[in-house]
Amino acid sequence: MPEPIPESHHDILEAKGLAFLATTRDHRPNVSPTWYLWDATQGHLLISLTDKRQKYRNLVRDPHVAACLILPDNQLRYIELRGHIEFTPDTNHDVVDAIARKYLDQDTYPHNPTEGTRVVAHLIPDYVRCFR
Repeated sequence: MPEPIPESHHDILEAKGLAFLATTRDHRPNVSPTWYLWDATQGHLLISLTDKRQKYRNLVRDPHVAACLILPDNQLRYIELRGHIEFTPDTNHDVVDAIARKYLDQDTYPHNPTEGTRVVAHLIPDYVRCFR
């Protein structure tokens, strides 16, 4: 069962902010900014990527992650999540297209690669820390 995020910080989940996702590569931290969606029904942070990305390979090798979600206009207010990743296919590009609507105001994501399969990484939090 995911650790719930307090309603006081749901605005961060819905904002056009970034999630700084920490994975491990060669036993060392690897942090990358990423767009995301919040699935309030499941309590999961959704990240779209392809199976050709280094981030995907890192997560398959070690699904334990941390993420920090920051508001663009208030960088001292954030949510820290720690948990693990589970993958589902994004066969119809539903999640990546929803991300395009959120961040690009476009109905479909315009930069789909020709190689690789699009997947959804579900970050399931087991630790949540909210600041300010």
